[in-house]
Amino acid sequence: MCPARKFRNLSETEIKTLVAGNCRCEDWKKVKVLEGFDPSRCNNVTFSGDIRLGIFTASYTDKSGVSIKCGISNTHLHNCSVGSNVLITNTGDYIANYVIEDEVVIKNCGKIYTEGKSSFGNGTEVAVLNETGGRAVKMWDRLSAQEAYIIALYRHRNRAIGAIERMVDEYSASLTSERGLISRNSRIMNCRNIRNVRFGPHTYAEGSMSLNEGSVNSCPEDPVFIGPGVIMEHFIVCSGSIITESTLIDKCFIGQGCVLGKHYSAENSLFFANCAGFHGEACSIFAGPYTVTHHKSTLLIAGIFSFMNAGSGSNQSNHMYKLGPIHQGIMERGSKTTSDSYLLWPARIGPFTLVMGRHYKNMDTSSLPFSYLIESNDESILAPGVNLRSVGTIRDAQKWPKRDRRKDPQKIDQVNFNLLSPYTIRKMFEGRNLLMRIKSVAGSVSASYAYNNMIIKGPSLERGIQLYQTGINKFLGNSLIKRLEKTEFKTNRELQKRLAPDMSHGNGEWVDLAGLIAPQRVIDRLLDDIESEKINSLQKIEEEFRNMHRSYYDWEWTWSCERIEEEAGKPVDKFTAPDVIGMVEKWKKSVTDLDKMLYEDARKEFTLSSMTGFGIDGGEEIKKRDFEQVRGDFESNTVVAAIQDHIRKKTALGDELIERMKKIG
Repeated sequence: MCPARKFRNLSETEIKTLVAGNCRCEDWKKVKVLEGFDPSRCNNVTFSGDIRLGIFTASYTDKSGVSIKCGISNTHLHNCSVGSNVLITNTGDYIANYVIEDEVVIKNCGKIYTEGKSSFGNGTEVAVLNETGGRAVKMWDRLSAQEAYIIALYRHRNRAIGAIERMVDEYSASLTSERGLISRNSRIMNCRNIRNVRFGPHTYAEGSMSLNEGSVNSCPEDPVFIGPGVIMEHFIVCSGSIITESTLIDKCFIGQGCVLGKHYSAENSLFFANCAGFHGEACSIFAGPYTVTHHKSTLLIAGIFSFMNAGSGSNQSNHMYKLGPIHQGIMERGSKTTSDSYLLWPARIGPFTLVMGRHYKNMDTSSLPFSYLIESNDESILAPGVNLRSVGTIRDAQKWPKRDRRKDPQKIDQVNFNLLSPYTIRKMFEGRNLLMRIKSVAGSVSASYAYNNMIIKGPSLERGIQLYQTGINKFLGNSLIKRLEKTEFKTNRELQKRLAPDMSHGNGEWVDLAGLIAPQRVIDRLLDDIESEKINSLQKIEEEFRNMHRSYYDWEWTWSCERIEEEAGKPVDKFTAPDVIGMVEKWKKSVTDLDKMLYEDARKEFTLSSMTGFGIDGGEEIKKRDFEQVRGDFESNTVVAAIQDHIRKKTALGDELIERMKKIG
C-alpha cells in the first residue's frame, strides 16, 4: 500500500456492522481504515494488534470465471496492513505481521506469519562446490552468476571477496524487518505454512506445503509460480521461475527463468538463468546458465556446470572418506554426460566435452575442448576435438538463445551464447600445441599416448590437431571478415589502419565467468577496484559485468588480432591484400570442411539402422514411409538445410571480401 494514504479510526456504525458480521477485536482503536472502507465486506474476522485496512469495492474472478467480492472472511489478522481490493478468505490459523498490498488474493491457507526479524533469505550462506563451506556464497536478491563465480572460485583474492560479502551483509541488513510482504496482484492459495517470506508483485503460489525464510522476486513482466507440494527453506527465487510438483529446496538461490519440478531435490546450490531440474538431486552445485537435468537417478554434486545436459544416472563423487567432502569438479560450458556416467572428483572437464561411461581416476581435459571422454575396459579414452564435427553441438548452440525464458526487462545474468569465442579458441590453441608436444615427446608415431590418466589413440591425436586448426582458422577468419565488412579499401595502408585494434583491452587470457566471456585482465581490474573501494556497491559491480558483456565484440578483435599475427608470423601493420586473401581462403576451406562433417554427421540420423522400430507391422517400404512421416527426409530436414545454406552464404561472404581485396592497388 502507498504509505501516503491517510487512515482514520472506525466509526461506531462501522464497528457495529463489523460485530454484526461476527468480527472480533479486543481494541477497535487499533484498527485503522481508509475513507470509503465498507465494513460489510468483512465477515468472521478476528483482528488483533495494529491493523490497517483499505477499500474493498471490486471483485476477484478466477480462471474458471467464478467471481467473489473482495474483502476479508474467516480469518485472523494480527499486526497486518491490508491494501485495497484484496480478497482474504478461509485462513486456517492466522496471518501475522504482514504488509499485504493492493489486489492480493489469499485463499484457503494455513498460517502466514513473520516471526522475529528476518532478511528473507538474503545473507544466507550457500555451501556451494565444497560441502564443508570453504567456497560458501552469501546470496542476495540480485546475485548474478558472475558475482557468485568470483565469490566461490576467486578465494585467492580474499580482500575483494571480503568486500563483496560486506556489501551483501549491508544489503541484507537494509531489508531486515519484523514484517513480511505480499506485493500487489499476488495470488497465495491453498498453501499450508508460510513463514518469513517476501513475495514480489504478481507472485502465484498454489498448494505449497511450506515456505520458510525466503524471497520470491516476482515481477509483473515475468511472474514466479510456486506450485503444489513444494517445500522451501532459506531460499531466493528470481523472476520467471517455476518451482512446483513437490520440489524440495534448502539453502538455494534460484535465478531467472529456472524450472524445478517433478520431485526435484536441491540443497546448498545455486541455479542461474534458465536452469531446469526434474526428478533428480543436486547437492552443493554451482549450476551456471542452462544447466539441465531431467532424470530420476541423476545426482549432481559439488560441481560447477553451465550449458550442460546431464544424462540419466549421471553421478559424481566428492570425497574419499578421509578428510570429508572437500573435492570439487569443474565441467566447463557445454559439456554433457550420457546415461550412467560417473566422474571422480577432483576433475576438470574441458568445454563442450561429451562424457560417456564411468571414470574412476582424477583427470583434467581443460586444454582439450570439444572432445569425447569415453570409458573402455575401465580405461578413460579421450578423442580430442571430435565434438566440433557433431551436429548435436551446433544444434545445442542454436537452441540456447531460443530457449531463454527470461522476460524480466532487467536480466541479472550476462550470458554469451557464442560457441566459438576467445575463450574456446584459446583452448583450441592450447589443445593443438599440447597434442603436438605429446607427439613430439613420444619420439615416434605411436598407437596410443598416455595423458593425465587418459589414453589418446594415435589416429585421434592426429585428427585432434587437424580439427583444432580448422576451428582456429574458422574463428580467426570470422573475426577478420567481420572487421573488414562494408568497407572499401584503396591502398594497403588503409587496410592496415582498419586492422589495427581500437583498444588494448582484450589481449591476453580470456575466461568464462559462468556465461560471461571476458578478458582475465578486465576481471582482475574489477577486483582491484573493489579492493581499493573505487567500486563500493553491489549495483556498481552488476553494472561492470553488464559493461563487460556489451564490450565483448570490441575486445574480441583485439584478442583475435594478436592470434592472427601469431598464425601469420607478421604484425597487421605489415599486412597486404594477398595476406588477407590467403586467410580468407583458409577460412572458406575450414567452414566448408566443418559443414561437410556436420552434414555427414546429420546423415547418420537417416540411415537404415536409425529406422529400427519404425513401420512396426510392415516391410522395408513401410518402415521408410513411416520414418519419413515422423522424422522427414534427409534433404528437407531443417538442420541439414541450414548447413547447406550456411555453406552457400559463407562462401559468398568470403568471395565478396576477396573481390574487394583484389581492387587494392
